[in-house]
Amino acid sequence: MKNNLANMICLDLFLANKNKQDYALLKELLTPSKSITTPIISFDFYIDFFTEEIKNATRKKDIYAVKDFATKFKWTNNFNEIFKNQTFDAIVLTNKKQEIIWVNDGFKKMTGYSKNYAINKTPSFLQGENTCEKTKTLIRKKINTNKPFKEIILNYKKDKTPYKCEINFYPLTYKNTTHFMALERAL
Repeated sequence: MKNNLANMICLDLFLANKNKQDYALLKELLTPSKSITTPIISFDFYIDFFTEEIKNATRKKDIYAVKDFATKFKWTNNFNEIFKNQTFDAIVLTNKKQEIIWVNDGFKKMTGYSKNYAINKTPSFLQGENTCEKTKTLIRKKINTNKPFKEIILNYKKDKTPYKCEINFYPLTYKNTTHFMALERAL
C-alpha cells in the first residue's frame, strides 16, 4: 500500500508538470475502464472517475423518481426517449395548474431553494425584474399547445443572482395532459 501511495504521488507530480495538451493525451491513457471498481492511478483521475459515477447514479435516481410518478399517474409518455441525450440540472414536475408537485435535488443546487419551499408554488417564483415579458408570454402560449418545447428564460436564484435557464418542457399525459415536466439547466 505504501508503494502504491508513493507511485500515486509521483504520478501526480509528473502530471502536474505537463502542459494541457500533454495532460489531455495522458489522461485518456490513464482513465480507468468501467470494469475497474477502485482505480489506483492518480488521485486526479480517481476523483474524475468517482465524480462521473456519482453524477450518473444521481441521474438514474432522478429518472427512476419520475418513472415512479409516471406509474402512479399512468402517464403514457416514453420517458426513455425523453431522457435520452438530455442534459439537466433540475427536474420540475407540475400539475395542470402548474403548481410544483416535485423537484429533484438538483433544483436546490441550481436555484438555492429547497424542495419544500418549491412545492405548491408555480415556477414563476423564480422570475424577477429583468425576466423578459415576451419570453414569459411565449412560454405560456407554448404550454397551451400541449407539445414539447425548448425555451430559455432569465430566472433568479434565492440569493437574487440571475441565471439563464434552458427549459425542455414536456406535457405528461394519460388520455389527456395531466401534468408537466421541465428538464432545466443553467447556462
